[in-house]
Amino acid sequence: MNTTTTTTTAAAKRSSTLYMVELAMMIAIILLMSFTPLGYLRTPGLSITLLTIPVAVGAIILGPKGGAVCGLAFGATSFYMAVTGSSAFAAALFNINPFGTFIVCIVARVLEGWITGLIFAALYKSPAKKFSYYVASLACPLLNTFFFMGFLCLFFYNTDYIQGIVSSLGVSNPVVFVAAFVGVQGLIEAGFCFVVGSIVSKALSVALKRA
Repeated sequence: MNTTTTTTTAAAKRSSTLYMVELAMMIAIILLMSFTPLGYLRTPGLSITLLTIPVAVGAIILGPKGGAVCGLAFGATSFYMAVTGSSAFAAALFNINPFGTFIVCIVARVLEGWITGLIFAALYKSPAKKFSYYVASLACPLLNTFFFMGFLCLFFYNTDYIQGIVSSLGVSNPVVFVAAFVGVQGLIEAGFCFVVGSIVSKALSVALKRA
């Protein structure tokens, strides 16, 4: 009895340690991508973030809690850029409403990672298991856009700064503003995460014997 209990406890500790190591690696990847060109695909007029990819992979491999932590890491780097002025757009929001910027940058990304993990977990246990990696990888960037733009409109839509962008886009309401503001950039981000996220997460699941 004691031997069985000891073996079970040791296995649980190994599993917990492995989980923490994997989570630390995902956070390190997010931080590396955030502060190097690896995290953004920059073209004339567009800045496409690839950071939803490690968040999606983390949510799939490590579950909802791991996804939330990965989202927190993503959001923390965005908020850091707002505070330091590394991102002109985020810095402008921070100067207008620091609390709103915190919600837009951090809370949106935590929800993104957490819900992506929930979606994958639910599908993985269902008859649609074979689609779980693809759906979760696509859901992550879509959730990122939904929460980011939703909170942006909630806290900043009526500010002079955002209204200036609204006028330049020639739109008349928040829904059209979101569509115009996200546009092609959002589609490209979703496409990248869908393809790369699903391939990487499935390969890691096989390698870690979790598929």
